[in-house]
Order: sequence, then C-alpha cells, then structure tokens
Amino acid sequence: QVQLVESGGGLVQAGGSLRLACAASGVTIAGYSVAWFRQAPGKERELVAATRVISGGTLYADSVKGRFTISRDSQNTVFLQMSTLKPEDTAVYYCAADRSRSIGRLPADYDYWGRGTQVTVSS
Repeated sequence: QVQLVESGGGLVQAGGSLRLACAASGVTIAGYSVAWFRQAPGKERELVAATRVISGGTLYADSVKGRFTISRDSQNTVFLQMSTLKPEDTAVYYCAADRSRSIGRLPADYDYWGRGTQVTVSS
C-alpha cells in the first residue's frame, strides 16, 4: 500500500521560504515519478513541479521556475523548496506519485496522492 504524507506547510510572509516534504511508505520511490500539485480555492489543481526520481529529471510550472526546487533524499522523501513566495502561491499543496516512465503534467497521470498541506502567503 503506497502512502504519501506531506508536511512543512504553514503561514509565511511574502518573500519568505518554506520547505515541503513528502514522505513515501509502502514503496521505494526510486522507480517512480513524484510531483507536487497545488489547488487554490475555486481553481483547478495544477502541477507545480515533478521529478522522475531514478533519472533526476525535473519539470516545473512557469510560475515557479527559479523560485521552487524539487529534490529527494536517500530516505524515500521528496522535498519542495519554495523561495521568494508570493501571495498567489497560497494553496493546498499535494504530493503525488506514479510508476510511469514519463513525468506527467496532469493530476490524472498520478495514481497515488497525499492528503495535502496548506501553504498561506501573506502580503
């Protein structure tokens, strides 16, 4: 049973930083694509960043390029380092994983999801 648990969300002022973590259990994520999505109230869930863990390939939304970095450690955890945060980054952030060889851009491309962590950026 694959389980993904997000942590690290919170309230931060604009210009600040947060690091989100996605801890995976029930699977070794080396063979998976892992992504961070976000969903703001009244909006669709959108891709923020994704990585094909075994190759190290990454994909970022244009809105976060240069500000966010996705990475993993050796303990089955994927991180999202968020810097220079803006109020428009406010959303619930979700971790997702899939065994596909390619990095998916859509929520439907991912089979496994965490429950999300709230990120609020004040102006």
